[in-house]
Amino acid sequence: MAEPPWGYEGEFGLGIKTLIISLYYGGNMTQGKLLEFLENIDLLEHFQLPTKWQNPLQVLPQETVLSEAEFHTLLDIHLLKLGSQQRTRIMEAAAIAFYHQQTDWPVVQTLVCDDAPQLKLLTDNIVWCWVDEGRNYKKLSAFIACHQKVLDKFLDDFCNYYRDLLPCQDSPSQQTADKLRYKFWKLFHTDSGYQQLDERKPLTLVKISELLYVLEHPELPLHNNPAELAARTMLCMVQRGNISDATQTLEGTQAWDTFMYLVATTRKLGISFFEYIRDRISKVGNIPCLATTFYEKSALNPFGCSWMPE
Repeated sequence: MAEPPWGYEGEFGLGIKTLIISLYYGGNMTQGKLLEFLENIDLLEHFQLPTKWQNPLQVLPQETVLSEAEFHTLLDIHLLKLGSQQRTRIMEAAAIAFYHQQTDWPVVQTLVCDDAPQLKLLTDNIVWCWVDEGRNYKKLSAFIACHQKVLDKFLDDFCNYYRDLLPCQDSPSQQTADKLRYKFWKLFHTDSGYQQLDERKPLTLVKISELLYVLEHPELPLHNNPAELAARTMLCMVQRGNISDATQTLEGTQAWDTFMYLVATTRKLGISFFEYIRDRISKVGNIPCLATTFYEKSALNPFGCSWMPE
């Protein structure tokens, strides 16, 4: 086999090497911005968008903030035959790229979520939801009695392991953390004889870092059910508003947003929404400001303390 041309040794080819050196030294771009640039280039490839659609995107305005409607209009003009699935992938990639480059809100450091592929690009630290992981095993259908018995036992072991993790949210010792890591490996590495179950286990085993991140940062939740419930509640309220012909004025929209916020916040703080509204209408003032209650509760549970330098 002939030797490759000069400049193609190592992991990267001549083109990418030239580009990076030019941007870093000639364009005075920082290493951090170079990393963001490379990550954003890879977004469309990550979403498996064909090259024939990637190339026309280069003519769209660059480094420009566009609304969703404006972006759809540009896609209609420059990519006439773009399918709905490819359009969704492009919109997701554009939204994620903008999220990482905007400066109005800090990028989330850690996200507790399911294993949807687009969520992996939102932040560096992903924590898998244990409830979602358990659903993968409850979907298994064992038709033979012995397989059903094996599956039932595994589900019991899965639930028992989850219960063992709950006390770890009170700062586990290193010995306890090591023990739980070993139990995790044993639970998902041992063959059971039930093929569907044994094929599913390795898919969980490779997520050990994401599922056991709580051992390093015990203030993290083990699942994201409260967030999903809040999102569904908001969606139901929005749908109800649409059925009612939405709001008629700007004041009505603002009032709708305010009360959706109040419903979600009082629920999170364990305050009766009914009692809160009655307290405010009557001006009795028995229930303190929600912000005050929020700060008091957060002081008792300092989220992020395990990231703080000693």
